[in-house]
Amino acid sequence: MSEDRAPTPDDRRQSQAGQEGMEPSTDRSGAPDPAVRETPLHAQHLALGARMAPFGGWDMPIDYGSIVEEHRATRAAAGLFDLSHMGEFHVTGPGALQLIDQLITNDASPLPLGKGLYSPMCRDDGTIVDDVIVYHLPGAAHAHYLIVVNAANIDRDWAWVRGVQEDAGLSLGSVLENRSDETALVAIQGPRAEAILQSLTDEPLASLGYFCIVQTVVAGLPVSIARTGYTGEDGFELFVSAAQAINLWTPLLTAGAEQGLRPVGLGARDTLRLEARLPLYGNDISDRTTPLEAGLGRFVKLDKPDFRGRKALEQQQQAGLTRKLTGLAMDDRSVPRPHYPVVSTDGSELGEVTSGTFSPTIGRGIALAYLPVSHTTLGTPVQVVIRGQRHPATVVKTPFYRRAK
Repeated sequence: MSEDRAPTPDDRRQSQAGQEGMEPSTDRSGAPDPAVRETPLHAQHLALGARMAPFGGWDMPIDYGSIVEEHRATRAAAGLFDLSHMGEFHVTGPGALQLIDQLITNDASPLPLGKGLYSPMCRDDGTIVDDVIVYHLPGAAHAHYLIVVNAANIDRDWAWVRGVQEDAGLSLGSVLENRSDETALVAIQGPRAEAILQSLTDEPLASLGYFCIVQTVVAGLPVSIARTGYTGEDGFELFVSAAQAINLWTPLLTAGAEQGLRPVGLGARDTLRLEARLPLYGNDISDRTTPLEAGLGRFVKLDKPDFRGRKALEQQQQAGLTRKLTGLAMDDRSVPRPHYPVVSTDGSELGEVTSGTFSPTIGRGIALAYLPVSHTTLGTPVQVVIRGQRHPATVVKTPFYRRAK
């Protein structure tokens, strides 16, 4: 790894742009785009000076002044994220577990009350509809599961889930509710997240395990706390009524003010998750990729009863993969971006970058790309084509960053 350095002017310009394709959510007159939705915390983001842009149909904060500073604050102290654009589907009834296991590639059958898991959700051809988190919620008289889906996929996922329910003959045995509009989601991430959140609740957070969820009270509000996140740090995601979102957000900001807590936008959320090699739907995984190609095979349980995509994934596993999602680190000061071509040292086309950025933590450009299996061995030299120029890179082990235990 090269030594840490300050971002170059080019880094800053690209970093401030956030993810590829993000543009401010206003027309040339400066009027808001009526097609773009707002989270319940939209006014708070504006009051904090956030730079807003559309993402997944929502007007979201990209940063509050500096993507790099927000990234480093999350790694060193804590960051506060508005994730209220995410979707929440509830599944209840005696057929709830059967439907969940039809939908996801992971196995929910041993999932105890108060526990969650990550899983791809696949089509019959093995490609990915979405990647989701499923929680087995405590405190209900009957089986009750929560599926958290990606913001841009809410409508499509809802149609898919209902279609699978009908195809599986579970319309009478399971009840589906889309509570996305009435639910807000706030995340607090970083090494000081537990201490900050603990000051607002009597729930013993030190005993809350990873991917566990508990229904409790935070700042006087009924909240579900899940110990998970999308940054590579310890932290929590808090589900609250959309009407009470501001009454959760404000006390968290106040409680963390003296401990270095900062509000964090989607720009730093993207750099944080990429350092931790957490895939982004639409970039690293999509309806053109399978979980096995994406390195998510540990979340595909081919030994469980039938699920959507199982036959195709079994066939792909037996035939062997032809490409894999692979980590790259740049060998010079260049910064890779999505869709930049990746070529071999002789110039032969290999693939393209799916996600790429300057890593504030390790001080160099990093990327993910689908490459032929022949070019995925650690240490393999490749090149990334940036504005017509080939820049050297090396296949490296991922995640690029792993927090100290």
